[in-house]
Amino acid sequence: MRAIPFSPRLSSLQTRLIDGNAIARGLRENLRSRVAALAAAGIRPGLAVVRVGNDPASKIYVDNKIRTCRDAGMRSEHIELPASTGGPALLERIRALNADANIHGILVQLPLPGGISPDRVAETVSPEKDVDGFHPLNVGLLAIGRPRFIPCTPLGVMRLLEHERIDPAGQHAVVIGRSNIVGKPMALLLLQRGATVTICNSKTPDLGAITRQADILVVAAGKPKLVTGSMVKSGATIIDVGINRGADGKLAGDVDFQDVQGTAARVTPVPGGVGPMTVAMLLENAVSAAEGFARNDR
Repeated sequence: MRAIPFSPRLSSLQTRLIDGNAIARGLRENLRSRVAALAAAGIRPGLAVVRVGNDPASKIYVDNKIRTCRDAGMRSEHIELPASTGGPALLERIRALNADANIHGILVQLPLPGGISPDRVAETVSPEKDVDGFHPLNVGLLAIGRPRFIPCTPLGVMRLLEHERIDPAGQHAVVIGRSNIVGKPMALLLLQRGATVTICNSKTPDLGAITRQADILVVAAGKPKLVTGSMVKSGATIIDVGINRGADGKLAGDVDFQDVQGTAARVTPVPGGVGPMTVAMLLENAVSAAEGFARNDR
């Protein structure tokens, strides 16, 4: 019998856009009441963002985080260090922030200049102020299902799914990407919510054969338009974590946004999808850190 070629286009559906900007805006509004409660107790949540060097993209990201933080009524401190800053000097600055009672969350913006170990930096930030969720202790707590701080992007993805009323339990979730920042914690969160999880990477053979099984597809590969419509199961939810700048200066995700229309049930755009959620989750983690400080100070 001759095999019938796979075609996801046999039946077309209306693909819903998941508006991360609108969802993040609502979450930030909800945070205001928590910030107000802390203020009534004499505590103003404080976030310190450390940037080393003059990477233009990093400056844009940091300025956005600082502005959003202040808009939420939180205290923010932007520490800019020259690219010539050595590892020991950076670690000493982080230790000073660890000891500062007015700072509840510390974020060190990546990438760092060559010669500075991101692992050493993550290990130096106090676990109680590690709003990025990168400290080995916090990574371990997440792995055993007792998270203190969850990395912001995977947490933002889970909030998007909650907003869309998508329960991962019993569904097949495929994650493309195995980074410590997105891929691995993303897989853990989905697994803990009852999904059957498959993790793919750049060496996965016949990637499309796996992605076509996904009810939930999270793409964090760092390769523009890697996922096309023929690689998507009809009715799937696609979360595009990728952000790539093309030669024309325009941003594109890891998913071919136009090509998956009519096949996916839901998809996040780039920009305006996961990015705003990442920033909102950073604020949520910082507020949670301040609330933990308030409990321990009683």
